[in-house]
Amino acid sequence: MTTNASDEWKRWHDRRVATVSAPYGPLALTGTHWLEDHPDGRLPDVPGRWAADGDAVVLTAARADGLTVDGRPLDGRARLTADRGPADGARVAYGERRLVVLVREGVWGVRDFDPAAEARRDFRGIEATPHDPRWSVPGRFTPYEAGRRSVRVPNADGRERGLGLGGELAFTLPLSASPDRGDPRAGRELTLQVTVEEDGSLWAVFADSTSGKSSYRFRFLRPPAPDAEGRTTVDFNRALLPPCAFADHFICPFPPPGNTLDAGIEAGERQLL
Repeated sequence: MTTNASDEWKRWHDRRVATVSAPYGPLALTGTHWLEDHPDGRLPDVPGRWAADGDAVVLTAARADGLTVDGRPLDGRARLTADRGPADGARVAYGERRLVVLVREGVWGVRDFDPAAEARRDFRGIEATPHDPRWSVPGRFTPYEAGRRSVRVPNADGRERGLGLGGELAFTLPLSASPDRGDPRAGRELTLQVTVEEDGSLWAVFADSTSGKSSYRFRFLRPPAPDAEGRTTVDFNRALLPPCAFADHFICPFPPPGNTLDAGIEAGERQLL
């Protein structure tokens, strides 16, 4: 069982490396431009004029600008809603670059993904701790009585935004997971406030005593959907670096109150090589 779990973790890690280093993966993001910061509609190194218009963005460009929308050259105006899929499926392109329209709390923006980004060329891999079964433990999810709640948290771009939370995930790290058998934190129940995704899976933004030292300043965890009794698995072997670890232009939320663990999570993805 351990060998199978280790092999599956290795495949998962290899897929992660391939995903982040793909032509339009996180390493390819070279800019996030908020339209409110550019009232003239001119974005840095991006052709055309971009303007928020209610529930959409209006892009105005001439054929000579070289922009395409849905694969066709744009010569005039196009009304764009937020792109929902991966960056390589964005409606607007500029040569090999993809210009992704997004909206956050009513503020419209454009992300610029460039396969020739310097970060993608310089990527050497993700430092990750090899699989250790001691870091995979049972978890219990308890939804909030009042349902979903929102808290304001700082984001990686220096702004503060709401983070929707759906409940609490409780788990216990076994004594054997701690290098120091006398560590009083091991064997004690810990909790994380989590978001419930559309498919029922959970998402946590957390920090721990390794954060900013032997690990990135915070990480993500994505436990599977709990069963009818709230049972799931908390597998820190699959702790993830957030997108902002790969490019400064992501707006990752910081951990909400209560999600900075006083234990050292010596597992999962730790930092870039």
